[in-house]
Amino acid sequence: MCVFAAATRLLVVWNRTTGEAFVANDGQRGGWPDRTGPDGGRPARAGLSEAILHFLERGVSLVVSSSDRANRPRVGRALAVQVPADGAWIGVCLDRTANAALLAAVAETGRFALAATEPSTHLSIQLTGEDATVTAADAEATILAARHVDAFAAELALIGYGDAFTRALMAHDPATLAMVRFRPSRLYDQTPGPKAGTAVPP
Repeated sequence: MCVFAAATRLLVVWNRTTGEAFVANDGQRGGWPDRTGPDGGRPARAGLSEAILHFLERGVSLVVSSSDRANRPRVGRALAVQVPADGAWIGVCLDRTANAALLAAVAETGRFALAATEPSTHLSIQLTGEDATVTAADAEATILAARHVDAFAAELALIGYGDAFTRALMAHDPATLAMVRFRPSRLYDQTPGPKAGTAVPP
């Protein structure tokens, strides 16, 4: 058996006998099923527990995807997550110019997935839905985007990335933001390790 360690502490374990490989996160024991917090994972807003909502509002990486009617994949980077007080939906803020093809695919099919990862720990979760719609971002979303970029910069600083790098990565025009609204129908633990890909209670 061989073990390869990356600079981010992500371990890839390869079994020479069977040819199988899997990833394991150094220092992570389990994933979302064990990390629902003191509320016991009870759904709060948008059908999600407060533990998951709190995670999405931290300085996490937000990668989104969709596919059009021809099943062509579209991938982009989001700027923030917004959940209204009534919890009717979850909103994901994106730069409209940088994600034009992805937003067009969402408008066509309603398919949408959000993968949130905390770079310093690799803790990750994926939310998917089939009812997504595209709207203009409101003033609150614009504020949330600026706050999230600040939090993401602080998070990446923990693993050695400078502020200038993060600001360039997350550069956007506040005047051209869009919002994808959806209600997650499926959640998956994507934290590297033996539980990766397993369903997560809301």
